Formats: sequence, C-alpha cells, structure tokens
Amino acid sequence: MPDRFTLDWVNGGTGRRPETPPDRQVERHWAKPAEAVAAALATDPAAGLTATEAAARLQRFGPNELVERGRKPAWRLLAEQFANTMILVLVAAGLVTAVIGDLKDTVVILAIVVLNAVVGFVQEYRAEQAMAALKAMAAPSVQVARDGHVRLVPAAGLVPGDVVLLGQGDVLAADLRLVEAVALRVNEAALTGESEPASKVTEPLPNVDPSLVAERRNMAFRGTAVTGGRGRGVVVATGMATELGRVAELLQAEPPGPTPLQRRLSILGRRMAVAALVVCAVVFAAGVARGNPADQMFLTAVSLAVAAIPEGLPAW
Repeated sequence: MPDRFTLDWVNGGTGRRPETPPDRQVERHWAKPAEAVAAALATDPAAGLTATEAAARLQRFGPNELVERGRKPAWRLLAEQFANTMILVLVAAGLVTAVIGDLKDTVVILAIVVLNAVVGFVQEYRAEQAMAALKAMAAPSVQVARDGHVRLVPAAGLVPGDVVLLGQGDVLAADLRLVEAVALRVNEAALTGESEPASKVTEPLPNVDPSLVAERRNMAFRGTAVTGGRGRGVVVATGMATELGRVAELLQAEPPGPTPLQRRLSILGRRMAVAALVVCAVVFAAGVARGNPADQMFLTAVSLAVAAIPEGLPAW
C-alpha cells in the first residue's frame, strides 16, 4: 500500500487545491521504474483500479478539472481602460473643448480615448480567455482499465492510480507515468513548445533535469495529443496538480505591476495635468488684470491648457 504522503501529494489529499502549489520535484515519477510508481499508487498496471476504489479516490481528491478563479467580468476590463491619468486628462479636455465649441478637437480627443480603450480591452479580454482555452485542452472521455476491463469514463472522473489506454488521436486528460509505449509519439507543443512530436519510452530517467518537462520522455501530460503508436500509463496527477494545471496557476496569479514606461507615463500625465491647471490660472488672472472680459479669458485659458495635452500619448 502507498504511504499517506505519496497519495496526499498527488492532489493535495483533501479534495481542495492547496493555496501554495506542491513542490513538483518531491515525487520524481520519471526517475522511478513504472512498476514502482504503480505500486506506490496501489494500482495494477494491467487491471487498473477497482470501481469502488476509483469512486473513493474521486471523493477524496475531487474531480479532474482545472479550477478557474478570479476572472474579471468584461465590464470591469473595459472600465479599467479609463483608470489612467492621461486618459482622464484627455476626457476632461474633450469635455472642455465641447463646452467651448471646438468640436473638431473634441472628436479627435475622444477618438484617441476610445481607440486606446478598445485596444487595451481586446488585449486583456484575450488574456482572460486563456484559462477557458486550457480547460478545453482535454478529451471529454478517456479509455480506462478498471476491474480488469476497458471502460470509457468522463475525463473529470480520472483519479491518481487510474490506468489509461492511449491510441492515435487521443488527447490526454491527466499526467501519466507510462508503463507501455509501442512507437508512441506525443505532440507536446502546447506545453513545451517543441515543434516535433516526442518519442516516448518507459524506462526510468533518473538523470533528467526536473525543470525540463520536455526531457521526461517516460511521462505524458494533460493537454497533449497522441500522434502515433499506442501506450498505457498510470495517472500520477490530476486537475491543478498536473503540469497544465501549473500553467493555469501562473495565468491566474497576480498580474505584474506596471512597466517602467507605464510608470513614467503616469507620472508625466499627472505633471501635465498640474501644468495645465497652472496655465489656466495664470492666463486667466493675467487677462482679467489687464481688463479683458472674464468669460473671454476663461475660454482662452482653457484652450491653451487643452492644446498642451498631446492626444496621442496614451497610444504609447
């Protein structure tokens, strides 16, 4: 029987995704003989798990699914495009030019603002859809050996210790330690970036660098596709504990802070806003002091302030 640590590591052991991802180097399944991995997971490489044991593990580890959290609604993504100092200054400038009757400048300024918001929204919306794309990178059902018979089970029902049969065209729904590989080739481009399908083996690879997923040639990973041959593997990780789950974890991590250019533009925007207000105040006060009508000087001062704002700056 496997020790409690081995099974608890596979998927957190509680049916919940741990707050901190488990150390992927603790269980080096690729460095051990396939028989040892199967024994540690208390499964028969030929007959697989019993239906009762599979049901118990599913209850314990939870469904084999990627967990999506913290996704922003579309309206929030759009609203965040206007939470920028330069954009707010330009919006104010556009409103002022509309009030003073300079419709040409109003149209130009607002067109820049809208275009900038649309481009930013499209980029961030596509990034938000990346998680949905990852979730789609798995077959809806899988051929599994249970109770000594081959059965077609939903991918979400896979558990650590399940024995999965692989054939050409199959898309993997979990991470496997291969126990059989007959001319087996797997396209791992979606995970490793390798353009050529990887030839798979079953021998242990103790000298592989743990950080190089592409070198684990006796493993097969969720989201990859079989391009040739056939094989059989023992499920060693499901859901967010898979290598694809690790990618999903990174995608849903806190977004990076602003770039140095973005920080400088933000500072520049604030300074230009202050400068524009100062220009308005100085020109207005000087004009009134010389006896010019207050309403005329107000429009003049505002026009100068608006002219000082470069409409194209947010496009950077």
